[in-house]
Amino acid sequence: MRTADLTSLPTGVPEALHDEGIEELYPPQAEAVEAGLTDGESLVAAVPTASGKTLVAELAMLSSVARGGKALYIVPLRALASEKKAEFERWEEYGIDVGVSTGNYESSGEWLSSRDIIVATSEKVDSLVRNNAAWMDQLSCVVADEVHLVNDRNRGPTLEVTLAKLRRLNPDLQVVALSATVGNAGEVAEWLDAELVQSDWRPIDLKMGVHYGNAINFDDGSQREVSVGRGERQAPALVADALDGDDDDDQGSSLVFVNSRRNAESAARRMADVTEQYITGDERGELAQLAAEIRDVSDTETSEDLANVVAKGAAFHHAGLASEHRTLVEDAFRDRLIKCISATPTLAAGVNTPSRRVIVRDWQRYDGDYGGMKPLDVLEVHQMMGRAGRPGLDPYGEAVLLASDADTRDELFERYIWAEAENVRSKLAAEPALRTHLLATVASGFAHTREGLLEFLDQTLYATQTDDPERLGQVTDRVLDYLDVNGFIEFEGETIKATPVGHTVSRLYLDPMSAAEIIDGLEWGAKHRSEKLRALAGETPEKTKREKTKREKTKREKTKREKTKREKTKREKTKQETADDSTGFQRASEMVSAGGGGDGNNCGGDADDSGNGDTVEEFETDQTYPTPLGLYHLVCRTPDMYQLYLKSGDRETYTELCYEREPEFLGRVPSEYEDVAFEDWLSALKTATLLEDWVGEVDESRITERYGVGPGDIRGKVETAEWLLGAAERLASELDLDAVYAVREAKKRVEYGVGEELLDLAGVRGVGRKRARRLFEAGVETRADLREADKSRILAALRGRRKTAENILEAAGRKNPSMDDIDESDAPDDAVPDDSGFETAKDRADQQASLGDFE
Repeated sequence: MRTADLTSLPTGVPEALHDEGIEELYPPQAEAVEAGLTDGESLVAAVPTASGKTLVAELAMLSSVARGGKALYIVPLRALASEKKAEFERWEEYGIDVGVSTGNYESSGEWLSSRDIIVATSEKVDSLVRNNAAWMDQLSCVVADEVHLVNDRNRGPTLEVTLAKLRRLNPDLQVVALSATVGNAGEVAEWLDAELVQSDWRPIDLKMGVHYGNAINFDDGSQREVSVGRGERQAPALVADALDGDDDDDQGSSLVFVNSRRNAESAARRMADVTEQYITGDERGELAQLAAEIRDVSDTETSEDLANVVAKGAAFHHAGLASEHRTLVEDAFRDRLIKCISATPTLAAGVNTPSRRVIVRDWQRYDGDYGGMKPLDVLEVHQMMGRAGRPGLDPYGEAVLLASDADTRDELFERYIWAEAENVRSKLAAEPALRTHLLATVASGFAHTREGLLEFLDQTLYATQTDDPERLGQVTDRVLDYLDVNGFIEFEGETIKATPVGHTVSRLYLDPMSAAEIIDGLEWGAKHRSEKLRALAGETPEKTKREKTKREKTKREKTKREKTKREKTKREKTKQETADDSTGFQRASEMVSAGGGGDGNNCGGDADDSGNGDTVEEFETDQTYPTPLGLYHLVCRTPDMYQLYLKSGDRETYTELCYEREPEFLGRVPSEYEDVAFEDWLSALKTATLLEDWVGEVDESRITERYGVGPGDIRGKVETAEWLLGAAERLASELDLDAVYAVREAKKRVEYGVGEELLDLAGVRGVGRKRARRLFEAGVETRADLREADKSRILAALRGRRKTAENILEAAGRKNPSMDDIDESDAPDDAVPDDSGFETAKDRADQQASLGDFE
């Protein structure tokens, strides 16, 4: 089928496709058009990577816009959203406006109403529905990229429910679902009332095989000799073999998939020794410049390690990298500047990084629930292997697994090469998933009764697949009980309504359990405010009690095993006695206080549980409560925050910290003998101290070393904490609690990563945490100072960077921001910071945390 024959597209688009070299549609694309793709018919396209799925999506969306509609493209990752937006923007010259929306879950995105094509993550689309975006009912086409991710227990339920809601809002909505690896594509098509286009066709051949001995054995029976010398490893030999071409055009890049971040980094160092031999003189200079850009992203050891291997033509890629790192690496790999990436499977999740050869080095991954190393799913391995082969750049693609013996070679052929991908299965019936989606369904007006909820859920993939229709009803009842007990919904006869706070929780995109934890903690803090202020000022017996507790700790440890057995027996008995409780739910503080009462074995225990914790008169002090650490700990113990893991030795360290900082916590500390609850409390404390170090201006490099994380992990924690603290501020305001100001300040400090005195400066665009400290130490302490201070002083504080200084002054509102004719040497001596201010900030954070460096 010729693109010139596509008459349902906007004027000029068929000609543009022809100019791009797309004169004929690929067979799967033509089959999709014949199935009604450009006429508004729903479609599931299960076709291999590189077989033109994106053009299938574009044809659907462009034809929908030509009919006067609006199109939505749903992606699983923020990075992929930006990539797709850039790709679709080439249609703007034909009158197609493109927008992207991935953040700010409380926004209704009204500005998107003027866009023809909107790119967004499934979480953002869900939040837009919750916030009643008026333009949602204008949608005529929605594309769900990587639809197999409904199988993911974390993201899958959101995609599944979002598609169900969009179809309810727009009964005539065209749904186009795309995936390269769906074992039960027909079942997905049945769910979406869609036509199925399923094909194995690829524009270039993909050969899959296993390397064993000195050769790759392919699925078509052929072999390719790749010798591995004594003491050498298979993966470097395969990377070198792909690069052994007669000229640059014949050199092939490689992706090496491994099972952990550490392995990705160590593999990249080995691959760099290979790729360094194949880079040209010009490439060496470009790679050196790229390495410098990578170092500028972060001052961490991870950033330095990445820059070092990039300078040699290799890279690693995992979730611990900052998003800027990942973007730089992906772009350079697509430009063939980087020859090999060693990556965890996250790189296989739809990001456009095809290569000549894919090497799946590790096909097993540690799984705690499994109790050891567990083989990867076929679906996941096929996603990795599908990255092989770049149309227009490679004559073929090769995907290779590694075997060390003949038995493993045969197993890999059976398990992966000749196997079909598993069926995708809905994960919606899990209580954590239903908790948030049932509240949102009620709050958004999609259902007002139990029967209405079940009718709505009947439109999901779960309902299509389940052979136990009663289970969803049972889980729904338990979740409704939970939402009712915590005050998020209320029953009026058969009618279910979201309460005002329930509406807020839904709009904030919070897990209701997170909201319950935050509300309970803030209310607990308000009730115990005076006694905690006295404790912080050292005017209560708490300090003495903590010291006594420390002295008795050794004695307690001797009897811990026996007491744990008694406590466990008691808990099991209590659990059995309450098994028939009609609700089975408690508020967060009730659950904590039930196990952490006054037995003298918890970190606190200074106030009773009678509800009279704040009977003393208001206490005047310069101390603030809640404190930043208390608030960070509160949001870190919610299910919406992924807590740091307690490593060997951490329990003792953070137990000591728990004793020292107990007055700051918003809630009663669990007993040490409640192993799970206490471990969770300490994990939240470890995560909270990372945030405290961040706002204490500790260098990223020191934070990554101390907590064993990457720069991407730090930023992920910071972004999540900022979101949760913003939600806490809203909830505190709605519940008329005194903590609003304290929460707002804690949120700002997390957002900018600075001490309280730098908040005004750090809020100026282009300043950031490090420049704010340099300016402050040079005597430029506020936004107003930026408008009035001597320019040479400012330039000196910014280390002579004129363009940076001009941009900052313009952002601060200075009438004449120009740095022309300004000489930093004219600045007074006190304008040049010697970085002593940074050491002060670090020392302050260390004193706050009372922790040494962790090895």
